Amino acid sequence: MTQANPSSIQVVDRLTALLEALARNRGAVGLKLLAADTGLHPSTAFRILASAVENGLVAREGSNYRLGLRLLQLGSRVASHQDLRREARPVMEALRDAIGETVNLTVREGDEVIYLDRALPERMMRVEQRVGSRAPLHVTAVGKLMLGEGDETACREYARRTGLPGYTRYSFTDEEQLVQHVSGCVRAGFAYDDEEAETGVGCIGVLVHDERGEILAGLSISAPIERRRDDWVAPLKEAAKQLSARLG
Repeated sequence: MTQANPSSIQVVDRLTALLEALARNRGAVGLKLLAADTGLHPSTAFRILASAVENGLVAREGSNYRLGLRLLQLGSRVASHQDLRREARPVMEALRDAIGETVNLTVREGDEVIYLDRALPERMMRVEQRVGSRAPLHVTAVGKLMLGEGDETACREYARRTGLPGYTRYSFTDEEQLVQHVSGCVRAGFAYDDEEAETGVGCIGVLVHDERGEILAGLSISAPIERRRDDWVAPLKEAAKQLSARLG
């Protein structure tokens, strides 16, 4: 009889058990010991470990196994994001208190921005971006600035790679229009999202750079479009400058 494949949840549970077993042992560990430690059949443990090796989560040394370098890379990213959120929090809260609207902290991952944190006002009518949610670069204020930090070729490659899907009737779906718009945003040092991601919502975004000019994150203010004000640009830029200084 052919053994049934474990469900995806079982696979995650078993992979986690194997990783924890590797973490408990110093140096490389053999398959028999890992199977005994986790209670898995050796053939099951072998298949899961083989996939983990292909994905860099586990490294193989002869017939033994150890934790892979990709775990270190992922862990460093988690720590980096935690540090960023910790340093950004007081800056975001001060800006929120000054303007009375939602302040967002974002980072780029591939062709999207990820919302790492938010500071919400107490008012009933407000814009809420869920922490951990994602949005394409071309429909967010910060994302357009991140696109513009590269050269024009990179922006055009993004447009062709993604096809510039429209989320509202205001979204940029034409490559030439996006390139020209992004260029203007970079020159201004800030960008608007004019209902491009969500109808009725307007945003203003700026970038946070390190001392070398590399992008660390993005800060943005989100509000109902009728409440958005141009005089938020100056305090938003000042908040980004403060966060950059806090991050060294």
